[in-house]
Amino acid sequence: MSDVRPVVNIADVPMTEHAHGDRFAAKTAMIGAALGGTGVGCRYYEVPPGKRAFPFHAHRVIHELFVILEGTGLYRFGPDSYPLRAGDVCAAPPGGPEVAHQIINTGEATLRYFGFSTRPEVAEVVEYPDSGKFGVTARNADGSIGFRYLGRPDGGIDYWDGE
Repeated sequence: MSDVRPVVNIADVPMTEHAHGDRFAAKTAMIGAALGGTGVGCRYYEVPPGKRAFPFHAHRVIHELFVILEGTGLYRFGPDSYPLRAGDVCAAPPGGPEVAHQIINTGEATLRYFGFSTRPEVAEVVEYPDSGKFGVTARNADGSIGFRYLGRPDGGIDYWDGE
């Protein structure tokens, strides 16, 4: 019998912590994986004041939706920004820089929210407009990352290179 259950409590799902420099920090819990989800993902986020979980980015395949539970923040979406508070729901459809997105905690307390997403069967491309880079990720059948490449468009090679 599997450890996967149809009901989990956020407090019972292991949280991982990541940080980078003075702008990025978050604790996250993989809720969807704990429930055995395969086509839809759900992650719980806790972001300290003044921080953001991830760089400004756009997915070419994945649809995301965020539900703000506690705290206040700012939602960068394409060229615009929107204030956030508990109860807000944010869309992040697939596309290019025009739908790039990022949630920033601008409040005094921890910002808590859920992120729901579709899960690509095999591969995803993500663009990072602020830094001019992109990433390509291919997943294995079990959902783990089999291949990841980060680069910049000016570092490409010809299709026939090395053939």
